[in-house]
Amino acid sequence: MKPILTAAFLAVSAATTALAEGQSHHVAIHVDQNDPQVMNMALNNVQNLKNYYDSQGDSVVIELVAYGPGLHMFRPDTSPVASRIVAMSMEIEGLSFAACGNTLQGMSAKAGHEIELMDEATVVPSGIVRLVELQEQGFAYVRP
Repeated sequence: MKPILTAAFLAVSAATTALAEGQSHHVAIHVDQNDPQVMNMALNNVQNLKNYYDSQGDSVVIELVAYGPGLHMFRPDTSPVASRIVAMSMEIEGLSFAACGNTLQGMSAKAGHEIELMDEATVVPSGIVRLVELQEQGFAYVRP
């Protein structure tokens, strides 16, 4: 009987250790509107996800992807949420911002000069392709 107890104890111990380590969640958030309410909602989603998973002992990786009119979110000259992005990028581990290269190229051509983006944003070739890639990697998809 002793080996059975030992095996049961090891199984419970392993399960408890797995719970203590927590799970890792992956979320892609999509912004394609030049609307301060939508941008703030997306950032509120980021903060709420982080707070919830922290309280559960879990971790979360979040990538916010902006394209089309939503790219204004990452433009220091037009972003209504620039200060929040800067603060959140320093406070939230696992948070990244992806800016659509196609949209950036189009905006720059229309403006007649290179459009600058915030340092926190990383340019990806295509925002929509990035969202597909993230979903193929198992990221949950959120559009506020």
